[in-house]
Amino acid sequence: MNQCLSIGATQHIDLLKNLLGRELSMNEGHYINIKLTEKPAGNITFLSCNFNGTLCGGRRHDDELLFRHFVADIISDLIINHWEKAILTDFIRENYYFFNEDERKVIFQYAQSYTNGERVLPGRMDRLDRKNLIIKKLVEFLEQNDSIVIDGFINFRLKEYLNEIKEAVDQAVDDYLMEREYREFIQLLKYFVEIQEPKAELVNVLINDKGTYKLFDAQNYPISSEFLEGFILDIIDHEINYDDLLISALITIAPKKIIFHGESCDQNGMVADTIATVKQVFEGRVSQCNGCQLCQKQQQ
Repeated sequence: MNQCLSIGATQHIDLLKNLLGRELSMNEGHYINIKLTEKPAGNITFLSCNFNGTLCGGRRHDDELLFRHFVADIISDLIINHWEKAILTDFIRENYYFFNEDERKVIFQYAQSYTNGERVLPGRMDRLDRKNLIIKKLVEFLEQNDSIVIDGFINFRLKEYLNEIKEAVDQAVDDYLMEREYREFIQLLKYFVEIQEPKAELVNVLINDKGTYKLFDAQNYPISSEFLEGFILDIIDHEINYDDLLISALITIAPKKIIFHGESCDQNGMVADTIATVKQVFEGRVSQCNGCQLCQKQQQ
């Protein structure tokens, strides 16, 4: 058999040559002979891949299919591991041009965390699913064609794949905007704390196993409601059930020091997020305790 396949691309030509040579040469000396010829045409470089011999010692048709599947697997690796970065960058530049360069870099990192599988995007393909989709489309194409230009193939034959990448970028932008809003919110709260006159030296925040809060002063007495005039909850007799109300109460009191008590301080989820927020707003004023009388009270 003498099989010739032409592969064109605008980028990663040397890498493509290395991948083709390494993958298809593994069986060299076992009924296979590969020859690669490079030919530029404008901004596209074509690689002619000539294959002689048999891969499995079987029928000619089977050998041709296996040969083209080898090539499809190589090109899919190239797209997933190298081309995808450029696709992400292009999507961000074309659709979110109003962000500055530093912001686009952060969005790229967020998007790549989804495409790399570091973070999961519900309802979307993972990395392996995308690779399998690309291989399937490539095999279908190469069964009918002896020439392929990777750039055009991605743009016109991988619409579903491109949509998955676009979804990752869109989610990355949402994440970035939420994080930016959160940073601005924290800065605003810090400003409120700075302009407040402290109404207490110390506030102890007792967290129970349900994740609700009670506030106590330095002598472990419930905080007087006179500090929290206008709040909808009487925190002398009731627990604070909402994290935003806890933060608002602490900002109103503006204590010089805050101590969180209770085993729930170490749990993940909403309680941990709230403590992290309080630590940012009251920078340098927050600590945690897991062994005093208030902590024991929480267990009773």
